[in-house]
Amino acid sequence: MKILLVDDEPALTEPLSRLLTREGYTVDVARDGRIGNNLAIESNYDLLILDWMLPHLTGLQICQQLRDRGDFTPVLFLTAKDTLDDRVIGLDAGADDYLVKPFELRELLARVRALLRRVQIVDPAPTQSRLQVDDLELDLDNQLAYVRGRSIELSEKETQLLGYLMQNAGQVLPHSQIQAYLWGQDTPPSSNVLAALVRLLRRKIEAKGSPELIQTVYGKGYRIGFKG
Repeated sequence: MKILLVDDEPALTEPLSRLLTREGYTVDVARDGRIGNNLAIESNYDLLILDWMLPHLTGLQICQQLRDRGDFTPVLFLTAKDTLDDRVIGLDAGADDYLVKPFELRELLARVRALLRRVQIVDPAPTQSRLQVDDLELDLDNQLAYVRGRSIELSEKETQLLGYLMQNAGQVLPHSQIQAYLWGQDTPPSSNVLAALVRLLRRKIEAKGSPELIQTVYGKGYRIGFKG
């Protein structure tokens, strides 16, 4: 498995690169956002580990350009930014997971394993390519939602989340169950990442003053319900 690590802090990249190499991964390191972006374009990586703040080109910009090219290589952000709004911005750019500095190296390794395991697993369960619950429709193949005829572009992770909720419409899905579906069983993402993803999805599909499409069941999880 091949990993690209883009971070401008040698005190982090050097031990982390050694650790990942000892774990059997092939690791390329870039300490400049522009160089990192060029490597991401020119080579096939199984995972990108990106610092948010980088010289010349930020990790956020690298991730956005990656997704704009239709490249869905998993992205793990390393950042000191830890607010819910920061997580929303990172997820909106197409990130798959988010680790706040400082962090334990063993936690990072667990997240790397979880993201790489997802790359190798193909879900054998057949799914419909188009789902509908009340006035909400979802085109899974094209990552588009439709609310009363209005089309809304979704990221891959937003599509996965919305599709999972719609396939289980009317049921309360626990936080842990949704996290396992989206990020694998090994290690769930940081505690607020799922909440940030739900918040971001709501912003896109729920109009102001309209009934809530994604319902929060406090202390339990989330549900998309049918109108009574």
